[in-house]
Amino acid sequence: MYPVIRKLQRKRVVLASASPRRQEILSNAGLRFEVVPSRFKEKLDKASFPTPYAYAVETAKQKALEVASRMHQKDLRAPDIVIGADTIVTIGGLILEKPLDKQDAYTMLSRLNGKEHSVFTGVTIIRCCSTDGRLSMEVTDFYEETLVKFSPLSEELLWEYIDSGEPMDKAGGYGIQALGGMLVEYVRGDFLNVVGFPLNHFCKTLAQLYCPPRVRQDSVPDVDTFEHLSALEGGGSNLAQGGAQAGDADQNRTLEDPPLADLLRLIDGFQSSKALFVACEMKVFDLLKAEAPLSAVEVARKTEASERGTEWLLDVCAALGLLRKAEGGYSNTELADRYLLSKGEDSLHGLIMHHHRHTWHLYTHLEAPLRDGSMQSHWPAGHAGEDLCQDSLSRNQDSQLQFMRAVHSLSKVTARRVATAFDLSRFSSACDLGGCTGALAHVLAREYPGLTVTVMDLPEIIKDVMGFQPDGPQTDRVSFVPGDFFKDRLPEADLYILSRILQDWQEHKVHELLSRISARCKPGGGVLVVGPAPDRGRCAALPGLLTSPGTPLQDGGRERSPDEYRSLLQAHGFTEVRAVPAGSVLHVILATRAASMPGTETTSPEATG
Repeated sequence: MYPVIRKLQRKRVVLASASPRRQEILSNAGLRFEVVPSRFKEKLDKASFPTPYAYAVETAKQKALEVASRMHQKDLRAPDIVIGADTIVTIGGLILEKPLDKQDAYTMLSRLNGKEHSVFTGVTIIRCCSTDGRLSMEVTDFYEETLVKFSPLSEELLWEYIDSGEPMDKAGGYGIQALGGMLVEYVRGDFLNVVGFPLNHFCKTLAQLYCPPRVRQDSVPDVDTFEHLSALEGGGSNLAQGGAQAGDADQNRTLEDPPLADLLRLIDGFQSSKALFVACEMKVFDLLKAEAPLSAVEVARKTEASERGTEWLLDVCAALGLLRKAEGGYSNTELADRYLLSKGEDSLHGLIMHHHRHTWHLYTHLEAPLRDGSMQSHWPAGHAGEDLCQDSLSRNQDSQLQFMRAVHSLSKVTARRVATAFDLSRFSSACDLGGCTGALAHVLAREYPGLTVTVMDLPEIIKDVMGFQPDGPQTDRVSFVPGDFFKDRLPEADLYILSRILQDWQEHKVHELLSRISARCKPGGGVLVVGPAPDRGRCAALPGLLTSPGTPLQDGGRERSPDEYRSLLQAHGFTEVRAVPAGSVLHVILATRAASMPGTETTSPEATG
């Protein structure tokens, strides 16, 4: 990161924070800066923000803006750069900042005891310029999330830690870099983010601002035909290679153009996906899990494939970060061992095979539905719209099972994040509408011993769910009900769950479904909505737009921001709408049913049964 920091050596940099931990992190990185603590009063209304990290980012921004404005007014010259930061701890959608007193610290630590929580740091970088006494500012901000799990701790140990005095000036009531580290079972993500400043993300952002990236041309081996596999060692598209052979001036312009780099990666992206799909179908990762390291010749022999083709495939997977290539042969990376085996707790094999055998075909022939307007996919009937194509693919039993495996594998990977995004212990019963194999239902039952969960899905789905059920005592509290949630009576429950459901339907169908839930839901009950995470950059919406999972161009369905969900749910009598991220790919919204909603439920068929 030194070249990035070096870019700032002749600039006047100000840290708008009195935190000694942030000062230490930045000093150790070699950054020279002044410390000017912000006078911004941290009294923003937390409930007005759609997410906890939005609150942290806005607080960091206000801190930095206050310092930049104050320094400009004082000297008529602002610093070149002002850095603001704010760190918060969140659990179940509740934001924990610095404790007010020892009792408040005990309350915070008790909430975290034995549980996983998120630590968010919002960071703002303001680049200032003073011209003719006027201040102009360019604001860049971001946030970082780290997951932290506390070990189960006794009350005696909690009070001993509180009496040490350490919790009193720290978000969440603990300092991981000191005595508080003894409370922590594990950390997933940037450790320094928990200390108070995400140095890695900060340096990457500086690099984007001051050091435009160059395009790497050696990422993924290219391929025209399998007759020439062994001769191909370069990467990128033929277009990229051809452009790089032009004059030096043209080459430099091409390599330093980030939008072109993104475009070339987009053009070549299908090759990487197909290589991954084929490797999973051949069970290459299963083989290397059992017998690694293996040479390309050995893998070819065991998978009954050509040596040249196998070597190319393994090299592609190594370039993609899925395999390690060493002198002794190829072996899996941790990523492949966790997600790409055909069986495993977090296996995405079912989702990958659905894309390989079904979604790939749909996108290969995308021109036809675009031209004739038949924007529906070939899903099992009833899951993506009312007028589904009734061809052999959608009715084929193997296709339906493949779809269920896809949903099951994706749900298993994300279920715990969804189940623990909020504290749902106040609910005694839940109904997962469109819950398919019940992967989320079983995790909910395991996390909340007092909760019973009913899964409602179409009869053709329910008849095949038994092959997906896990072992364990929580299975007694999970049941399945066949039915169409638009037509049949909804099961009675305190909490209704819509996981990746609303984005698939036209607006009027969304309102129809929420009206049925609102009519059935008792005052004080709730609805839990799960959808793709917003605010993840310009490609944030792509996963939901392109696949849900594997359905192109749903007829009228769309994603929504947390604010849009808030308005939508409030229109159907739900209040206290809160939204939190569940990892990096999903967002979870919890809303509570209001005591009454004029002119609705009393005459509803759902309310009267």
